[in-house]
Amino acid sequence: MEDLSGNVLKLAQLLEYQDGAVLSRQIIKKNSASITIFAFEQGEGLSEHTAPFEAFVYIVEGEAEITISGKKNLVKGGEMLIMPANQPHALNALKRFKMLLVMIRS
Repeated sequence: MEDLSGNVLKLAQLLEYQDGAVLSRQIIKKNSASITIFAFEQGEGLSEHTAPFEAFVYIVEGEAEITISGKKNLVKGGEMLIMPANQPHALNALKRFKMLLVMIRS
């Protein structure tokens, strides 16, 4: 993992889109938390799953449908959502989007 410390960076430029894919790049990984940027091409997504940790999602650009425990949420660029631990959730790219995911492990 490349150390990005001490550099001024544009979040949206840390990862490009790729046709038919979901890409990710880990920015920080610590025992207590991790920060990852994702790029979802339109029509791509993550199927329903659970995670044992609370997570903060910030949509950098684009538009996502994030379903938590059956409730669909439309989240657009500049908006955020908190996903509770141990709740089933899924993501779908209504338009291609980039998101910042902060996983809190403690």
